[in-house]
Amino acid sequence: MSVDIESYAPVSEAEPETPQQKTRLAATLLRYGALITFLLILVIFSVSAPFFLSVFNIGNILGQTAITGVLAIGLTVVVIAGGPNVVTGGIDLSLAANMGLSAAIYASLIQAGYGDGAAVIAALGSGLAVGAVNAIAVAGIGIVPLLATLAVMNVIAGLELVLTENTVIPASGDVLTALSSQGPFSIPVLGYVLIAFSLAMSLLVQGTRYGLRLYAVGEFPEAARSAGIPVKAYLASAFLISGLCGGLAGILNTAYLSGSSTGSGEMLLPVVVTALLGSMFSRRLVPTIGGTLLSALFVGVLLNGFQLLNLSSTLVSGVQGVLILLTVSATTLIRRDV
Repeated sequence: MSVDIESYAPVSEAEPETPQQKTRLAATLLRYGALITFLLILVIFSVSAPFFLSVFNIGNILGQTAITGVLAIGLTVVVIAGGPNVVTGGIDLSLAANMGLSAAIYASLIQAGYGDGAAVIAALGSGLAVGAVNAIAVAGIGIVPLLATLAVMNVIAGLELVLTENTVIPASGDVLTALSSQGPFSIPVLGYVLIAFSLAMSLLVQGTRYGLRLYAVGEFPEAARSAGIPVKAYLASAFLISGLCGGLAGILNTAYLSGSSTGSGEMLLPVVVTALLGSMFSRRLVPTIGGTLLSALFVGVLLNGFQLLNLSSTLVSGVQGVLILLTVSATTLIRRDV
């Protein structure tokens, strides 16, 4: 009598998930979780906040988001080129102060009787100069970006105070009037500027050889250097683009406030939140211009909803801090397990 030994073999248990499978699952949850959270917040505010979904308020959100969005796009380019590590990698803490100085220069020239063209060139030139200083400090000298841009931030914030004497400088002109007006569908022109600028930057960063090399420089600098890519030059170019974004944001801010602003430093936290959170809205959890645009709208919706509900500004800052902590923690854990 023969016995079928195989029939008595124990049934093998299911193999445990590998770290790579767990990482992919966590990435999927983060990516879709961010979109679901965005939709959930829209639903909550539409129910609890009066006039939240009105055409006027949606246009107001786009207008308010334009300045933060432009600055966050500049920071995103730096993060792409410098790498995701906010301590040793890509970061530009001078962006908000850069915007304030550019706005002060623009308003001062208008007050002095110069035309819109000269004021625009000066504001953009100021932003580019700040970007050049950051580029020299980081790519040229080799100072850690966190420390270099922090030092530059304090210097240009002091220059703004000297120029404005800590007062608001009013400004008006054809360019500012056009930017502050309403466009089609009751959406401010500032909102259209944000969308157009996002599309242009997305084409540059996601659709050109320059953009692909920028990602290579940030993610794999040694491999990029071995392939003949001038790593320092690309890193410097990212800070120059960031500086131009600061200058452009200064012009938009002057149009939005009809003058310069003495509280530009308060913009730094929303800009950092927007740029870092942008990776959660991208397909591969990496910084992208499209993800930053969605993140800017997300933060804009949060701020607008809190304002409509008359919630304290302290709570807003607390929520932004929590978002930074969660974003950095989640992306760090995922990258560590890859």
